[in-house]
Amino acid sequence: MYTKNKPDPVRLEIFKNLYQFIAEQMGIILQNTAASVNIKERLDFSCAIFDTSGLLVANAPHIPVHLGSMSESVRSLINDQGDTIQPGNVYLSNNPYNGGTHLPDVTAITPVFLEDNTSSPTPHSPLPTPLFYVASRGHQADIGGITPGSMPPHSTTVEEEGILFDNFLLVKQGKFQEIQVREILSNHPYPARNPDQNLADFKAQIAANTRGVQELRKMVSQYGIETVQAYMKFVQDNAEEAVRRAINLLKNGSFTYAMDNGAEIKVKVIIDKKNRSASIDFTGTSPQINSNFNAPKAVTQAAVLYVFRTLVEDNIPLNAGCLKPLEIIIPVGSLLNPTYPAAVVAGNVETSQTIVDALYGALGVMAGSQGTMNNFTFGNQHYQYYETICGGSGAGVNFDGTDAVHTHMTNSRLTDPEVLETRYPVLVESFSLRPDSGGKGQHSGGNGVIRRIRFLEPMTANILSSHRLVQPFALNEGEPGKIGHNWIERQDGTQENLNSTATVEMQPGDVFVIETPGGGGFGTVS
Repeated sequence: MYTKNKPDPVRLEIFKNLYQFIAEQMGIILQNTAASVNIKERLDFSCAIFDTSGLLVANAPHIPVHLGSMSESVRSLINDQGDTIQPGNVYLSNNPYNGGTHLPDVTAITPVFLEDNTSSPTPHSPLPTPLFYVASRGHQADIGGITPGSMPPHSTTVEEEGILFDNFLLVKQGKFQEIQVREILSNHPYPARNPDQNLADFKAQIAANTRGVQELRKMVSQYGIETVQAYMKFVQDNAEEAVRRAINLLKNGSFTYAMDNGAEIKVKVIIDKKNRSASIDFTGTSPQINSNFNAPKAVTQAAVLYVFRTLVEDNIPLNAGCLKPLEIIIPVGSLLNPTYPAAVVAGNVETSQTIVDALYGALGVMAGSQGTMNNFTFGNQHYQYYETICGGSGAGVNFDGTDAVHTHMTNSRLTDPEVLETRYPVLVESFSLRPDSGGKGQHSGGNGVIRRIRFLEPMTANILSSHRLVQPFALNEGEPGKIGHNWIERQDGTQENLNSTATVEMQPGDVFVIETPGGGGFGTVS
C-alpha cells in the first residue's frame, strides 16, 4: 500500500481527488443553503480541508485569494484556542491580521474529531486533539462599516470597514450562539445592516463544514486514520515536488509596478537551481498607506502561492506543499504587510492583483492583466449588493489574453441579470465587450467590458478599482492594455467622471457606467 516515506502512486491519485471532492461537496452545500446573492449566485466563497496542524491539504477551485490565506486563519485559531477546542465547536474569523483577507470575507472553521462527543470533559481528562479542520470562507453582502456593502472606497482604519471577528465561538458544543452573534453585529460604531442575512449565511457555512466533517469521517472509516493522515502528507509532498520542478525552469527577475494611488510594489525573484527553490523579496515596496489598499500578509502570501501554482502543469491541489520551496520576504509595516489598525478592504481585492502581475512581470511569463476586480457596491438600509466585474487578461509567450474574464485572485461570477433585477431595484441596461481595449502584440491582450446599471431607487454606490491611471503593462515590446473608466450618467443627461475610488449618491434614472481595463500584449506587433 505505502511505506512510511513513499506513497502508492495509484492511491496518491485517488486520495488527491478524494480530498478535493470533499471540498467540492462543501461548496455545493454552501451554495444551496446560503441566503445572499453574493454567495448563492456570485459564488464568492471557498471551501477547503486542513491537516491537524492547520496546513492546507486540498481545496475546491474557488477563490484563489481565499484559498491561499485560509490556512493562516486556521493556524491562528490553533495558536489562540488550541487548549480549549472541543467537539461540536465552530469558530468564526475575519481578522485581517490573523489570516483574514478583508472583513466581508468571514471564515467558519470546524475542528474534526472522530466522534461528536459534546459533553464537557472531566477535570482530569485532557481534551482530544482535532484530527483535521474544515473551513469555509464566504463574502458577506454587508458586515457593517461606513458604506453599504462593506467595501468603502475611502476607509482609513479597519474599524470603518465593519465588524471584526477574531476566533469567535459561533457554535459551542453543538449550540448556535445566536444571541452573542447578534450582539456583535449590532454593537458597533458602524453595525451590520442585515443581521438576519449574516446569520443565514453563517448557518450555511456551518452546514458546509458539517458535510466536510461527515466525508472525512467516511474516509477514516473506510481507509483508517493512519492511511488518511499519511496521504494528506503525501499529497502535500507531491505538490511541493511539482512546484520545485516548475521553479527549475525559471530565471531570476525583478519588477516594479506602480498603482493609481502612487504606491509601488517591488519584487525580486532569485532562483536557487541547486535546491530548486525560490526567494521572493518585496523589499523596497511602499510603506503602508493611509488608505485601504494595504494588503494583509496572508493576502500577499496567497498571491505568491497562486502564481507558483499556475506555473505547475501537473494536476495538483493548491496546498501547503506549494509554499515549501518558497522563501517570501515581506517587510513589516509595508503596503504588503501592514500593522493594525490599517485599512485593508482594497488590499485584498486590488493590491493582490498588482502583486500577481508584478510577479508574472518579474518572471517574464505574462503581461499585465486588467489588474483590478472593479469592485462595485450599492445599497441602503434595505438592500446591499457587491460584485466584481471581469476584464481583459494579459497575453503570454504563446497565447493571447482572454476577453471578459475574472482574472487571477478573483474567480467569482456576475449575478444573472434576471436574479439581480428581481432582488434589487436596478436594471442591467447593457453589458458588452469593450472593443480594442486589449493591448496589441504578437499575442494580444484580452478586451475589457462595459457595464451599465440603471438605478430605480435612491442608493449609495461605490466603486473601488485600479488601472484608471496606470495602463496594464506589456512585455517584449507589446502594447499596454487600455485603462478603465468610471462615470455617472445622470437622468438629466449630465455626466460625472469618477476616480479609481468613489462614493456617489444615485437617484432614480441615474446610470452607473464602468469600463474595465484590457490586458497587456506580448511581443512585437507583426
